[in-house]
Amino acid sequence: MEFFATAAADWTAASLHQHLTGPRLSELCASIDRVLHWDDTGDQGEIYCLWGQFQVRRECIRDGVRFTLPTCPNALAWTLTAQEESAASGAGVLIHATINRTEHDPDFIESIEAFVEDWRTGLARPVTA
Repeated sequence: MEFFATAAADWTAASLHQHLTGPRLSELCASIDRVLHWDDTGDQGEIYCLWGQFQVRRECIRDGVRFTLPTCPNALAWTLTAQEESAASGAGVLIHATINRTEHDPDFIESIEAFVEDWRTGLARPVTA
């Protein structure tokens, strides 16, 4: 399943790479309660979020950042991609989350939708160093 949202924000690919780091996950997304630890060398760590405690990995990709939860039973991954300004949509950040299921419990789907919305809200706030 796929979930999408767009944050009205002035992030660039470079600012996403620089500021969307593991230690800042809980600052940028209300669904992530805390970062338990982070290894900058491996760009991975462990978080506690609305679904419990999970390993998380970060990967800089073209125009953004991808995070994966490799031990998640649903293989949750989300990508945050800088969008160039266009006449139709303006600038922003595309939030794209996926799980490895075509169907799921409605409560779980709602929790993923809330997770994506929390990212939309967090990315719309001004960036602090």
